[in-house]
Amino acid sequence: MKNTNDRRKTPKVRTLTQLALLTAVVLVMAATPLGYLRVGPLTMSLLTVPVAIGAMLSGPTGGAWMGFVFGMTSFGNAVNGTGGLTAFAFQYDPVLCFLTCVGTRVACGLCCALLFRAAVRLLPARPKTACLIGALSAPILNTVFFMGCLLLFFYNMEQIQNLITTFGVSNPVALAASMVGLQGLIETAVCGAVATAVTVPLRKILKTR
Repeated sequence: MKNTNDRRKTPKVRTLTQLALLTAVVLVMAATPLGYLRVGPLTMSLLTVPVAIGAMLSGPTGGAWMGFVFGMTSFGNAVNGTGGLTAFAFQYDPVLCFLTCVGTRVACGLCCALLFRAAVRLLPARPKTACLIGALSAPILNTVFFMGCLLLFFYNMEQIQNLITTFGVSNPVALAASMVGLQGLIETAVCGAVATAVTVPLRKILKTR
């Protein structure tokens, strides 16, 4: 009985250890330019990399947790005034700012895990492709959810209206595309490459234990 209980506890301990390590990675990255690098009106972030890894290794709960940690660092930057547009959004409406910074990242991690699971089921013989799909989904979902909420909740904010004038666009979709641009492609490419390269061997190692 004791051995059976130990076997049941092992996956839980392993998952908690993985999430603890990835949480530490997020916190360290958040304190460096790798976490938040200001590019024009927005901030480029590579924090979707540990979020994607956590989602693929630990499932929806792990993905949601990693998204929460990511979101809390973003909200912290909004509160202390270093978060670019989110700093103005916090002054405009703190509750909606919290939903934009944290809620969207939780949804990102959760959906990333679900998409990865679906890819694994659909492509059982191509685990690397499934990992690539999961890795690419994190930055894409993050951008879609975050920009969607930012423009939905704060479209009338003065700073957003100034950007509309600067970019010369007439609708939220065009504005989002203009704001994200190259940085979105960089985030997607880096996360896709790094998260896939890390997750593929780790899944093999964990399966053998």
